[in-house]
Amino acid sequence: MKVPPKTVPRLFLIDAYALIYRAFFAFIRRPLINSRGENTSAPFGFTNFLLEVLEECEPDYLAVVFDAGTSGRDEVYPSYKATRDTMPDELKWSLPRISEVIDALGVRGIVLDGWEADDVIGTLAQRAAEAGMEAVIVSADKDYYQLVGSHVVLMNPGRGGAAGFGAEWVDETSAPQKFGVPPARVVDYLALVGDASDNVPGAPGIGPKTALKLIEKYGAVEDILARAPDVSGRRTRDSLLMHADTIRLSKQLVTIQTDVPLGELEVEHLRVGEPDCARLRELFVALEFRALVDQFTAAPAGPVEPEVSTGRMRYLAITEPDRIGELVAGIREQGWVAVECETSGPDAMRASLVGIALAVDAGKAYYLPFGHRSPSEFELGAGAEGVTNLPMFDDPRIAPLKDLLEDPDVRKIGQDLKRDLIILWRCGVELTGLWFDTMVASYVLDPGRRTHSLEALALDVLAQKTISYTDVAGRGQKQISFAQVTLDAARGYVCQGADCSLRLHKRFCPELEENGMDVLFHELEMPLVPVLARMQRHGVRINDGFFRAMSRQLNEELKLLQQEIWRESGTEFNVNSTPQLRDVLFERLALPVIKRTKTGPSTDASVLAELAGQGHRVPVALLEYRELEKLRGTYVDALPALVSPETGRIHTSFNQTVAATGRLSSSDPNLQNIPVRTALGREIRKGFVAEEGYQLLAVDYSQIELRILAHFSGDAPLVGAFREGIDVHRQTAAVVFDVPINRVSAEQRAQAKTINFATLYGQGPFALAQQLGTSQADAKAFIGAYFERFSGVRRYLDETVETAHEKGYVETLLGRRRFIPELESRNWNIRQFGERVAQNTPIQGTAADLIKTAMIDLDRVLEASGWGARLLLTVHDELLLEVPEDHVDHVLPVVVELMKNAITLDVPIDVDYGIGNTWYAAKR
Repeated sequence: MKVPPKTVPRLFLIDAYALIYRAFFAFIRRPLINSRGENTSAPFGFTNFLLEVLEECEPDYLAVVFDAGTSGRDEVYPSYKATRDTMPDELKWSLPRISEVIDALGVRGIVLDGWEADDVIGTLAQRAAEAGMEAVIVSADKDYYQLVGSHVVLMNPGRGGAAGFGAEWVDETSAPQKFGVPPARVVDYLALVGDASDNVPGAPGIGPKTALKLIEKYGAVEDILARAPDVSGRRTRDSLLMHADTIRLSKQLVTIQTDVPLGELEVEHLRVGEPDCARLRELFVALEFRALVDQFTAAPAGPVEPEVSTGRMRYLAITEPDRIGELVAGIREQGWVAVECETSGPDAMRASLVGIALAVDAGKAYYLPFGHRSPSEFELGAGAEGVTNLPMFDDPRIAPLKDLLEDPDVRKIGQDLKRDLIILWRCGVELTGLWFDTMVASYVLDPGRRTHSLEALALDVLAQKTISYTDVAGRGQKQISFAQVTLDAARGYVCQGADCSLRLHKRFCPELEENGMDVLFHELEMPLVPVLARMQRHGVRINDGFFRAMSRQLNEELKLLQQEIWRESGTEFNVNSTPQLRDVLFERLALPVIKRTKTGPSTDASVLAELAGQGHRVPVALLEYRELEKLRGTYVDALPALVSPETGRIHTSFNQTVAATGRLSSSDPNLQNIPVRTALGREIRKGFVAEEGYQLLAVDYSQIELRILAHFSGDAPLVGAFREGIDVHRQTAAVVFDVPINRVSAEQRAQAKTINFATLYGQGPFALAQQLGTSQADAKAFIGAYFERFSGVRRYLDETVETAHEKGYVETLLGRRRFIPELESRNWNIRQFGERVAQNTPIQGTAADLIKTAMIDLDRVLEASGWGARLLLTVHDELLLEVPEDHVDHVLPVVVELMKNAITLDVPIDVDYGIGNTWYAAKR
């Protein structure tokens, strides 16, 4: 919407609740919930709207007006607004936040006891007009049309409440388009037709068209009622005659008062003030409005000139090799240094080193360029214009720096040190002395934080808006390699990274100690960093020929499935097109619509599965087609393209700071999600092969989460089963199905296994029934029988939830904490989700701590053994190793023993293992 130019000062009057409700319901399907469980939909929508008004409309005066009564309307008509729904609790509890934002923005919020916002706004608009100003009423409420005049206009927000998206500017010339009457007759029109939203009765039987005719012919309501006997239509005439008092009452209810006693409040008091940026930033950090935090945080300082201090920051570039010794000597005196490496690209296994920053004190850092290139001559060996790169680490003049980085007695601090380890290793440097990774520390302190990036941590913890990568390298198709970034820009960006890491370290250290997390951090998570770096560096070998052959096979099977789908549907169509698929399923085949999306009937996997269960062949074939297509696209065709030309292996990235439970994940590619439940999914593992002269060793914890549940719960039957070596799934089946343990069938055992894990994840009868393919009544009976026998498990789960409500978090066996803000939510569904998280996090998290401990122990032994065995992958509770053939007999018993004894439980820990030339063979 283009705002008309100002000719006089403008007063914007915002109808608070109209906009707050609008913002809240704009997110009703997908509410915004912050990490403390607060519903922030209304504060977010309203704040963005208010900011847009301030920025785009540039008001001279502004007031946000709240309802604080009914202006006596309920006294003359007790049913006034009686049909309105009660304000949702989530919205009610967010109102104080909105008031804080309004105040911090330098805007006046008005609450006048006993009066509706309409009347206060009407009075202020009248006074502004009398003072020669223009009053702009911001609301979608139709009642305000009666106020439009030569100095009063409306701004009707667009859908979602945003000023710039579909907003409408309503003045005297456009106002009649709304109802077909001029503003002066709006109250008469509303008195006749009534208003369902406010429960204003109006004249029964008189609709908009009749009301317009009456107003056009007779004028105001009073004149219409006076001429009622002359009205030609019998129904209309009778309504006017029989309900005259009701019509007069309705006009009284809809008429906005313009003479409300405002006391000492004057229009001049509503002048827009300066925002309190510090307070706004605190509010937006608490609400987790990161984009808004950016707006109210001071921008980073510009490029720092060499040898010149700007403010508190002193970032220096060192391009002379002779100065390295002096720099290193100063760092050695301190005994610690923050390190930040930057490369020519995002993949640490393929990119080249561009520069290193070393921070020795807050606000002081040094930039060492190694690989800057000229933008016009971007080729190996071409130095950037005006830049003298330092020689690489094989040059004797750089030896002091190499020795420093490899010295375990000099503590290294950084953000994502795993990446620095890999980068420097490829340059011939073994980074040691890893002391503090700020990304990992943030994760340990709050694993539920949405991101642990340096940019976010600097903003949230240090209140510093950092220079972004796109600030120095550009974005999109215009983005350049960091090797082409100028020295000045590179120095500021990389030194800032080291500097922020150093200051974050100083903030996080005491927090870890205060929360009792320092042992977990220093003895588990930090020692794991070099282990993951080595695994990522080793990579895993694949058989390219196998994947090419499998791709051809899948393509043939996909063609056959497509032909079957076409044949059963009676038409050819694009199987991957959702609109075409909808047409075939729900129009041509007339299958029932299970659920809908914004764009039409859903065709997701759950819908197809339900339709397939009803005996329709097309959904069955579609599910098979999608599974094959996913396998082909995600793994079979994708994996060969990810082989490094340098090593001939695939190097996945292990993520230590993603899963809130403490589990590790992998990406680029994600090797933890290779399907194992289907035969074809398992076939993919045949493509992962051992290096020549090696074997793959796969070792998997056996029923580890149930063993941990037995340890935590102390449930006698469950503990006894593991101590006696009884198959726990078979035992559960015997209990649930009331059969002797030696008579349990394979199907009953499979169902019992599902019930055991449903217990772990807090699933109810509905979810369990879906998994078992049985009725909810049967599923409920199964759960009841389970908890009757394993009463200790029920007690433990209930106590865990109770403790989580008291403390706000749960802990693993090694003290890892997960905060669960969802437990404080007023929304029942969110709170129930929080209780399920409370139940399964200690178990999942302890399993994660167990395998991490085992990985550290194994890595230490293997590195010292000289056997040449190496860890390659971790997939949930499984480890995959590559072992020289002549050392398998030495390595296997060591691996098994270390994994069994990584931590101590009240029940024995067991592992399964296999050896083979392929991952598939090792898992059989």
